[in-house]
Amino acid sequence: MTKPYEIIDHTADWAIRVFGPDLTGLLVNAALGMSSLMAADVTAVPTDITRHLQIEAFDAETLLVEWLTELAYLAEMERLVFTRFQLADVTRHHLQATITGGRADELQKHIKAVTYHNLEIVETAVGLEATIVFDV
Repeated sequence: MTKPYEIIDHTADWAIRVFGPDLTGLLVNAALGMSSLMAADVTAVPTDITRHLQIEAFDAETLLVEWLTELAYLAEMERLVFTRFQLADVTRHHLQATITGGRADELQKHIKAVTYHNLEIVETAVGLEATIVFDV
């Protein structure tokens, strides 16, 4: 697997195509991709804040949306952008995460919502892939 995510053209919103060897990798790479949309330079974001999250969901696609929605909420409400993600107990219905990041000087994109538009986690020869559309 050569890249964890790529930004793709989408008519009105922003979208990323995310890759991962498994569900854990897909979730981490989706978070990294979303962070790269929000912060102009993710390498400039400090890593002085750690949070613990637990997400429950109906299925893997909902888990992905709920995970990213929580991260988008923290960015919008507290200007926190996270760049390090340690996930544990990941199943199609649950995850526990320790996330590390900090306050961004400014957000280049404000994500209003993580959408279900054409969302499907697809199994490929090298792992999993999903395209995620963000309402900005």
